[in-house]
Amino acid sequence: MKSLKHQFLISMPSMTESNFAHTVTYLCDHDQDGAMGLIINRPTDIPLDEIFNQLDIDDDTRAHARQPIYSGGPVQTDRGFILHPKDKQWDSTINIAGNISLTTSKDILTAIARDEGPQDCLVALGYAGWSAGQLEEELADNFWIVVPASKDIIFNTPHDERLNAAVAQLGISLEQLSPDSGHA
Repeated sequence: MKSLKHQFLISMPSMTESNFAHTVTYLCDHDQDGAMGLIINRPTDIPLDEIFNQLDIDDDTRAHARQPIYSGGPVQTDRGFILHPKDKQWDSTINIAGNISLTTSKDILTAIARDEGPQDCLVALGYAGWSAGQLEEELADNFWIVVPASKDIIFNTPHDERLNAAVAQLGISLEQLSPDSGHA
C-alpha cells in the first residue's frame, strides 16, 4: 500500500453524504492502521477570536480574529487542529510533508492571537478519519479522486475556490466529473 499522506482527497460528485459532499480533504496521515485528514473547504460561522475568548487567550493584534474556523471532519469535533507551514515547532507539532505541519496544542493559538505565530494557518475543529483499509475500499468504490496537495491551495486560495483549484491540477474542471461511478 502506498501512503497517501500529503495528498488531497476530492469527493466525487456522486458522494452525497453530507459530511463529505463537495469537499477537499488534506491527508495528514495514512498508513496500514488507517488515515486522518482535515477538510479544508468548509468554514464554519465561528471566527477565531471566539476560540481565543473561550480559551482566555488575550489577542493583542486581532490579525487573525475574523479568520473562520473550519469544520475539519465529523470525528472529535470539540478538538482543534492547526495546519501551518513548517517554520517552527510548537508543543505538539507533527511535520507532515511538503513544508506543512499540524499542531494541536494551545501554545500555537496563543502565538497566533499575539501575531507571533504562523501567518498562514488553517484552524479546524474535528477531523476526518478512516479505519484500516476503509479509505482503500472507498477509493476502489470511486468515492474519491487523489491529487497532490498544494500549500498554495490550503493557505492562499479562498475556501470557496479550493475544490475547483484541486480538481484543476488534473487538467479538468469539476463539471467534467461524472456523478455516476463505476468500474471498467
